[in-house]
Amino acid sequence: MKIEILNGHLVDPANKIDQTTNLFIADGKVAAVGHRPPGFKAKKTIDASNHLVIPGIVDIGMRLGEPGIDHTEQINCESKAAVSAGITTLCCFPDTGPIIDTPAEIDSIQRHQRQAGQAHIHVIAALTKELAGTELSEMASLKAAGCLGVSNTWQPLDSSRVARRALEYAASHDLTVYIHPEDHGLLDNGCAHEGAVATRLGLPGIPEAAETAAIGFYLPLIEATGARVHFCRLSTRQGIKMIRRARHDGLPITADVNAHQLFLTEMDLADFNPLFHTRPPLRTMRDRDGLREALSNGSLQAICSDHLPLSPDAKLAPFPATLPGISALETLLALTLRLVEEKVIELTDAIRLLTAGPAEILDIKAGQLGTDDRADISIIDPEASWECDPYQFQSEGKNSPFGGWHFKGRVTKTLVAGKTVFVRR
Repeated sequence: MKIEILNGHLVDPANKIDQTTNLFIADGKVAAVGHRPPGFKAKKTIDASNHLVIPGIVDIGMRLGEPGIDHTEQINCESKAAVSAGITTLCCFPDTGPIIDTPAEIDSIQRHQRQAGQAHIHVIAALTKELAGTELSEMASLKAAGCLGVSNTWQPLDSSRVARRALEYAASHDLTVYIHPEDHGLLDNGCAHEGAVATRLGLPGIPEAAETAAIGFYLPLIEATGARVHFCRLSTRQGIKMIRRARHDGLPITADVNAHQLFLTEMDLADFNPLFHTRPPLRTMRDRDGLREALSNGSLQAICSDHLPLSPDAKLAPFPATLPGISALETLLALTLRLVEEKVIELTDAIRLLTAGPAEILDIKAGQLGTDDRADISIIDPEASWECDPYQFQSEGKNSPFGGWHFKGRVTKTLVAGKTVFVRR
């Protein structure tokens, strides 16, 4: 179908476009930007007046569900949640059930994604078999099956020797290694940021050094092996400083932050609400401000959801005994637009951190709307005000701490490869 999207405010940082213009789509791709192509006759017209038109959001960090839950049952529901929030590309990490450490598991996810017909789903496969941290996975076959990188997520590696071999093996197959920086010796069963708040509440703490020690451990190995590494979910100001210095020195590394770390802090734990139990933990105001600053100085290349839909039971125990995680697909765009509203970053930078930035990290053709690019598009009413109600989420996970928050800006339509997959009624 040939589609024309008229009079929208197109923001496409990859192509340096930030203006009111028209977009023309044919055969699932962008046929032209601005002027109608010769002989183009649209079968469908979308009037985007007073709306933002952006490339489909690329979410570099999500999980399909709790470990042990069959991910195939989650794909359809979470894909619908994604497109309702303007997310057209998802990157799934391997710590689901079963663990994604074989080509068969990658094939299963890809098959169910095609059947769902919603968002594109890419896979980050396991760095070690069963994420046990001892024996390396068959990275060559995993790459051949379609994985974009490898990760041991939050699971520790058995030794520095395993870590070095893993980076060497990944580098030999040109695979990015996705590292969640956390020193498990310093973690010590903590559940909150180590500091005055955790002490006052009697919660076991996780020190800042748990993140910075892990970053410091990996940086020399990256330099020695030449591996391309992405640091996931940074949470500390000091960790950001280390990453920025290493990038300045030429190490092939990138980093992201999840959206809730840019708003929530340790102070939100005051009433022991398990919805604020996250991993990494919510840090100090100083850390939060450092993360915000890093968005504009180039230290961070992406904002992600870190989506993990949990069952209600997972958040019913006392705070330290609950599972960490937030259902976050449907608040990712809203929180990022709030950063613009609060003048933390410019709109173009915000859209880049949600689109072209993560696409470049994943090394995929997404997050941009140049001629012949796939027509993955989000159309947003920037003036739409709404109250977050997690029980209205499309996602099966209702575990969001943002219930009752008021947001401005909401997706009205989402297109994936030129097909309208979501319309807000």
